[in-house]
Amino acid sequence: MSDVVVDASAILALLNAEPGAEAVATRLPHAIISTVNLAEVVTRLAAVKMPEDEIRTVLGLLGLTTVEFDEAQAIQAGLFYPDTHSFGLSLGDRACLALAHHLQAPALTADRVWRELGIDVIVELIR
Repeated sequence: MSDVVVDASAILALLNAEPGAEAVATRLPHAIISTVNLAEVVTRLAAVKMPEDEIRTVLGLLGLTTVEFDEAQAIQAGLFYPDTHSFGLSLGDRACLALAHHLQAPALTADRVWRELGIDVIVELIR
Protein backbone atom coordinates (compact mmCIF):
# COMPACT_ATOMS: atom_id res chain seq x y z
CA MET A 1 0.00 0.00 0.00
CA SER A 2 2.50 2.61 1.16
CA ASP A 3 6.13 2.77 2.06
CA VAL A 4 5.95 5.82 4.33
CA VAL A 5 3.50 7.66 6.58
CA VAL A 6 3.98 11.43 6.37
CA ASP A 7 3.60 13.83 9.24
CA ALA A 8 2.11 17.29 8.74
CA SER A 9 5.56 18.80 9.34
CA ALA A 10 6.91 16.97 6.30
CA ILE A 11 4.08 18.13 4.03
CA LEU A 12 4.42 21.70 5.27
CA ALA A 13 8.17 21.61 4.64
CA LEU A 14 7.43 20.57 1.07
CA LEU A 15 4.76 23.22 0.54
CA ASN A 16 6.94 25.95 2.04
CA ALA A 17 10.07 24.85 0.14
CA GLU A 18 11.92 24.42 3.42
CA PRO A 19 15.03 22.30 3.94
CA GLY A 20 14.04 18.67 3.49
CA ALA A 21 11.41 19.44 0.84
CA GLU A 22 13.23 17.34 -1.74
CA ALA A 23 13.31 14.36 0.60
CA VAL A 24 9.55 14.63 0.97
CA ALA A 25 8.98 15.08 -2.77
CA THR A 26 10.84 11.87 -3.59
CA ARG A 27 8.72 9.86 -1.13
CA LEU A 28 5.38 11.48 -2.04
CA PRO A 29 4.31 8.97 -4.72
CA HIS A 30 4.23 6.22 -2.07
CA ALA A 31 3.14 8.30 0.91
CA ILE A 32 0.08 8.00 3.10
CA ILE A 33 -1.28 10.48 5.63
CA SER A 34 -3.71 10.24 8.53
CA THR A 35 -6.77 12.45 8.26
CA VAL A 36 -5.67 13.99 11.56
CA ASN A 37 -2.40 15.14 9.99
CA LEU A 38 -4.24 16.28 6.88
CA ALA A 39 -6.35 18.48 9.14
CA GLU A 40 -3.14 19.93 10.60
CA VAL A 41 -1.89 20.81 7.11
CA VAL A 42 -5.21 22.43 6.19
CA THR A 43 -5.19 24.35 9.48
CA ARG A 44 -1.77 25.83 8.75
CA LEU A 45 -2.75 26.80 5.20
CA ALA A 46 -6.04 28.34 6.38
CA ALA A 47 -4.14 30.24 9.09
CA VAL A 48 -2.17 32.08 6.40
CA LYS A 49 -5.44 32.93 4.65
CA MET A 50 -5.08 30.52 1.72
CA PRO A 51 -8.53 30.23 0.14
CA GLU A 52 -10.33 26.91 0.43
CA ASP A 53 -10.29 26.25 -3.32
CA GLU A 54 -6.50 26.73 -3.40
CA ILE A 55 -6.05 24.44 -0.39
CA ARG A 56 -8.09 21.74 -2.12
CA THR A 57 -6.11 22.22 -5.35
CA VAL A 58 -2.75 22.00 -3.58
CA LEU A 59 -3.79 18.89 -1.67
CA GLY A 60 -5.08 17.32 -4.87
CA LEU A 61 -1.77 17.96 -6.61
CA LEU A 62 0.08 16.16 -3.82
CA GLY A 63 -1.82 12.97 -4.57
CA LEU A 64 -1.65 11.75 -0.99
CA THR A 65 -3.49 8.64 0.07
CA THR A 66 -5.44 9.41 3.24
CA VAL A 67 -6.44 7.00 5.97
CA GLU A 68 -9.24 7.82 8.36
CA PHE A 69 -8.34 7.95 12.03
CA ASP A 70 -10.14 4.92 13.42
CA GLU A 71 -10.66 3.34 16.82
CA ALA A 72 -7.53 1.17 16.66
CA GLN A 73 -5.35 4.18 15.79
CA ALA A 74 -7.03 6.25 18.51
CA ILE A 75 -6.23 3.60 21.09
CA GLN A 76 -2.62 3.29 19.89
CA ALA A 77 -2.18 7.08 19.89
CA GLY A 78 -3.38 7.12 23.48
CA LEU A 79 -1.11 4.26 24.43
CA PHE A 80 1.87 6.17 23.02
CA TYR A 81 1.22 9.05 25.44
CA PRO A 82 3.29 7.77 28.41
CA ASP A 83 6.34 7.30 26.18
CA THR A 84 5.95 10.58 24.28
CA HIS A 85 4.48 13.24 26.55
CA SER A 86 7.84 14.28 28.00
CA PHE A 87 8.95 15.04 24.41
CA GLY A 88 5.96 17.33 23.86
CA LEU A 89 4.26 15.28 21.16
CA SER A 90 0.77 16.38 20.20
CA LEU A 91 -2.24 14.22 19.40
CA GLY A 92 -1.47 14.83 15.72
CA ASP A 93 2.08 13.56 16.19
CA ARG A 94 0.82 10.46 17.95
CA ALA A 95 -1.83 9.92 15.25
CA CYS A 96 0.92 9.82 12.63
CA LEU A 97 2.96 7.41 14.71
CA ALA A 98 -0.09 5.22 15.40
CA LEU A 99 -0.79 4.92 11.67
CA ALA A 100 2.87 4.10 10.98
CA HIS A 101 2.77 1.50 13.74
CA HIS A 102 -0.43 -0.02 12.34
CA LEU A 103 0.98 -0.21 8.80
CA GLN A 104 4.46 -1.20 9.98
CA ALA A 105 5.80 1.63 7.83
CA PRO A 106 8.27 4.38 8.70
CA ALA A 107 7.03 7.79 9.77
CA LEU A 108 8.50 10.71 7.79
CA THR A 109 8.83 13.94 9.78
CA ALA A 110 10.78 17.13 10.30
CA ASP A 111 10.53 16.72 14.08
CA ARG A 112 13.97 15.57 15.22
CA VAL A 113 12.79 14.68 18.72
CA TRP A 114 10.92 11.71 17.25
CA ARG A 115 14.27 9.92 16.83
CA GLU A 116 14.58 9.88 20.63
CA LEU A 117 11.26 8.12 21.24
CA GLY A 118 11.38 4.65 22.70
CA ILE A 119 8.47 3.26 20.68
CA ASP A 120 8.19 0.56 18.04
CA VAL A 121 8.06 2.85 15.00
CA ILE A 122 10.82 3.61 12.51
CA VAL A 123 11.27 7.36 12.17
CA GLU A 124 12.84 8.96 9.10
CA LEU A 125 13.87 12.60 9.27
CA ILE A 126 13.63 14.86 6.24
CA ARG A 127 16.52 17.02 7.41
